Amino acid sequence: MKSYLAQEVDLHKIHENILSRRVKLLQQMESCLENHEAEKRCHHQEVDAAFKRNRTLLNDIEVAEKRLHTRGHLLPHPNVLNLETRYWASVEETIPKWEQFLLGRTQAPFGIRKHKAVKRKGTGSPETVQMAKNKDLPPPGLNSKLFLRQHNLAGH
Repeated sequence: MKSYLAQEVDLHKIHENILSRRVKLLQQMESCLENHEAEKRCHHQEVDAAFKRNRTLLNDIEVAEKRLHTRGHLLPHPNVLNLETRYWASVEETIPKWEQFLLGRTQAPFGIRKHKAVKRKGTGSPETVQMAKNKDLPPPGLNSKLFLRQHNLAGH
């Protein structure tokens, strides 16, 4: 059996070893805690920066929405623009065909049948008709709906 003194020395060495390991672990824990707190501060700063960036983006989106909303009231729908463009292209194509007729120099290009003159409200007096001819204007009372019905163009 070992003497008590040898056991005491061995236990003291073990105790010193345990204490030194404890000190090392405490230092590691403190180091980890400092790193964790630094990461936490960094993360908090990143979150704040992201929050500010998101708030700025939301404000920009709201401004853009308001601009689009107000512009939406100013600009017609693309389908309307397309129809308008096609309409004016059609008008540009047919102007040469109708120009002489509208000036009263030739017959209609699509063969409008002459009807008996019917006195209607809004048609001009003979003086008005003569003034229109003198100024190279179409005759008063020209009804485009009647023309469309006569040529089965309504609804196309």
